[in-house]
Amino acid sequence: MRVSLGMRKIVVGVMGPGEGAIASDREMAYQLGKLIAEAGWVLLTGGRKTGVMEAASRGAKAAGGFVVGVLPGNDTRGVSEAVDLAIVTDLGNGRNNINVLSCDGIIACGMGLGTASEVALALKNGKMVVLLNCDRITREFWLRLGGGKVAIAETPDEAIAWVENAIATS
Repeated sequence: MRVSLGMRKIVVGVMGPGEGAIASDREMAYQLGKLIAEAGWVLLTGGRKTGVMEAASRGAKAAGGFVVGVLPGNDTRGVSEAVDLAIVTDLGNGRNNINVLSCDGIIACGMGLGTASEVALALKNGKMVVLLNCDRITREFWLRLGGGKVAIAETPDEAIAWVENAIATS
């Protein structure tokens, strides 16, 4: 049974590399998007048509989900066609704080500098982060810094289970 927050939709963010995403990042992100949509949750990404953002958005759309994209620029150029609601921020990387603060659950799929900033901002704000498809050194780094607020998932299904548990117990 999926958790809910009453009338408000649960928002789950999938963060990850854009241009630097590797094939396994994109494959897992697509699956995450599907699972988020199948749970009846809203997917939030960085909104661009590249990497993890694009793959997760396409996965959610394939499963009939609703996708929010929080864009760094002052217009919608480069937005994924799978985004239902594009939020234009004109904040550049500052939009990463909006991304994590707007989510009930956060999954980092792969790792790059932008993703690292989102993970750090989430942890600074007391939010749990699930790491998926990250190497051993990356996992150890975030576990040391984040303590009990970092979970490690091996599969998209496991990541969703961690998010669901975190939402249910918060």
